[in-house]
Amino acid sequence: MGIPLLDLKAQYQSIKEDIDKKISEVVSSQKFILGAEVESLERELAAFCQTDFAVGVSSGSDALIVSLMALEVGDGDEVITTPFTFFATAGAIARLKAKPVFCDIEEVSCNISVEKLEELLENQYSKPGNSKARALIPVHLYGQCADMTPILSLAAKYDLLVIEDAAQAVGAEYPIEGGSKRACSMGDVGILSFFPSKNLSGFGDGGMVLTNDEKLASKIKLLRVHGGRDKYFYDILGGNFRLDTLQAAVLRVKLRHLDGWLQKRKERASSYDRLFEESGLVKEGLVKVPRALYKNSGIQNFHIYHQYVIRAKERDRLQEFLKEKGVGTSIYYPLSLHLQKCFSYLGYREGDFPVSEKASKEVLALPVYPELTSAQQDFVVSSISDFYKS
Repeated sequence: MGIPLLDLKAQYQSIKEDIDKKISEVVSSQKFILGAEVESLERELAAFCQTDFAVGVSSGSDALIVSLMALEVGDGDEVITTPFTFFATAGAIARLKAKPVFCDIEEVSCNISVEKLEELLENQYSKPGNSKARALIPVHLYGQCADMTPILSLAAKYDLLVIEDAAQAVGAEYPIEGGSKRACSMGDVGILSFFPSKNLSGFGDGGMVLTNDEKLASKIKLLRVHGGRDKYFYDILGGNFRLDTLQAAVLRVKLRHLDGWLQKRKERASSYDRLFEESGLVKEGLVKVPRALYKNSGIQNFHIYHQYVIRAKERDRLQEFLKEKGVGTSIYYPLSLHLQKCFSYLGYREGDFPVSEKASKEVLALPVYPELTSAQQDFVVSSISDFYKS
């Protein structure tokens, strides 16, 4: 049975008529840069993410870069983030000549550890006159929010700007007293990615910066067009960070379906949870199914399952076995950022972030998408059971 990690063709077939019509409209207009489609998407996504403003940009990576630029983070500044994330999170910091400062993750959710963050801030930034730390980038990994209430409290205590990296978490929610808040609505800014594999995906690269600060939103709009307020007249040094009209048009069609798709992902994840419990693999300690429970509330957050990730013994051999069975998988991520060659200048060593390093040897993403069938899920879990039995 061939089961891809993600089946975008199935998604396209379900909305083909609307997508093709919208693309044809843009092509007929011959207007491909910014414009009404981008402006409409910005309004709609701001409402979806519960923010006042949204600014469409060229990619999730560029969303991080332009956010840091707008917040005037640069040479000599330090920005704290997790070593267990996609490269772009720390890469954006380094590209602006700021220094990435890593903080280990917590075991269950693989998000940044509040306890380790508090320890880091106390040890490195509590002395008077230390003003190098400018910002904090918590990553909402795999589609579940980091524990934002204590994170925001620590950020306020140490006067840190907060950029939510929600590239994998559009629509994820974080429980607060009396309700919840959506990813991107809690920090100074939040960023989204529309890379084709994301839950809300374009037909190429695209991203979004979201904020409740009108001045910041205006500055980001300026930065995305080279810093020019009028054609050929530039107020500040920016870049080419524009979101293409075609991408915005595709995303507007998909956004109408997003709530339904997220619900189906949640249902597929619940099915996996049940199947793994019934298999005995969890009880035997061969497979762990991580879930985030926030200590302050005891409530499980609304996870949108950009990835359904297990932690497995003999992970690499299991992945090879599933490949032979026709089951697509992926490893997010096989090497912590602090051990990447390009960050060797930071001086980190193996053993500095043991929880992250351990996760990199155990995590395995399984197929999860709205079109995934029960039979396919049964096959995935039974194949994993067969591996451990053998």
